[in-house]
Amino acid sequence: MPKLNSMFKKTTYITLSNRRQSIRQDAMVTEKELEPALSGEQPNVPEGLWKKCEKCGAILYDKDLEKNLYVCQECRHHQRISARTRISQIADAGSFEELDVVMQDRNPLAFPNYEKKLAAMREATELNEGVIYGLCTIHGERTVLAVMDSRFMMGSMGTVVGEKVTRAIETATRLKLPVIIFTCSGGARMQEGILSLMQMAKTSAAVEAHGRAGLPYFTVITDPTTGGVTASFAMLGDVVLAEPGVLIGFAGQRVIEQTIGQKLPEGFQRAEFMLEHGFIDQIVERKDLKQRLFQLIRAHCPEKTEGEAKDK
Repeated sequence: MPKLNSMFKKTTYITLSNRRQSIRQDAMVTEKELEPALSGEQPNVPEGLWKKCEKCGAILYDKDLEKNLYVCQECRHHQRISARTRISQIADAGSFEELDVVMQDRNPLAFPNYEKKLAAMREATELNEGVIYGLCTIHGERTVLAVMDSRFMMGSMGTVVGEKVTRAIETATRLKLPVIIFTCSGGARMQEGILSLMQMAKTSAAVEAHGRAGLPYFTVITDPTTGGVTASFAMLGDVVLAEPGVLIGFAGQRVIEQTIGQKLPEGFQRAEFMLEHGFIDQIVERKDLKQRLFQLIRAHCPEKTEGEAKDK
């Protein structure tokens, strides 16, 4: 895919029609979008047509980026995506049934301006809170799926996020299903103080009960996963997967360096470093995640699979 600055550079063409055809074939843009380039004016790139890779700076055509699951074609950087986009990539088409849709936070500590901030987040993201959960199938295998969304207050864990994650796990326990959680969080939500921190214990207790019932729990760490989420349900999965290059940690790197008075290793808190030191089980590229989760469900639920086969 060509860079944006080279796409509109002045080049000598034999005829105007050849020039028009060359640019259109190269960039796949409409006639209207070509006018600035053809007239020599400063190009006016339509909003949403191109995106810049946060890592390598490559200019990426949005339609191609979407087809590539929002992974940069140049450097393989896995860009952050919304919870609903993630669900569309993982769940079988039309199978996701969202639960507790209208659950919303109500400023339990009367923190100044918190309600206005929540309202602004709901309008901007079209979400009620920073996590979505429900029932779905993955290549036909039933599971409970919960996905956190970094766009809603950086995926911070307040009382409602903790409650919805807990309910996701408890629903899986009640229905005797595996549960998969995609984590993405900046940590505890400071506007809710100790009530936010209490969610660490509550979610962890639900994971323990799910495990005692002999049911599998899988987590997929996405960028970034930090703070109280890392210190609770994110790292408690029977199998912990991560996307390439994601940030995983509790405190930030600068805080740790200031505390211990030492410089930390290169790539500290990145998925590759965590895999090397045994904190996660496997790094899986986005294109392979659905198949890998399907394989994990089948491997950890052999009795369920055999029973279904006999019923058929």
